[in-house]
Amino acid sequence: MKAVEFESTITPGGEIAIPREIAGEIPAGEQLRVVVMWEPSGPDLAWRLAGRERFESAYCPEDAAYEQLIDDTAAR
Repeated sequence: MKAVEFESTITPGGEIAIPREIAGEIPAGEQLRVVVMWEPSGPDLAWRLAGRERFESAYCPEDAAYEQLIDDTAAR
């Protein structure tokens, strides 16, 4: 499987434009697997950041000892 990465936008009609140079590399009729990723913005981003800060505030530096136990395969 080949992969290519590019930036685009979604049109009001719900379509994603593939740059010509990339579209020219893909044979017509080829099956594609599409993964769409984006960074949330506005109120959604603020909500997620606030939730993460609240979640992480419950942990203190001493809690890192438990993470070391999980990662330490020599202790097993």
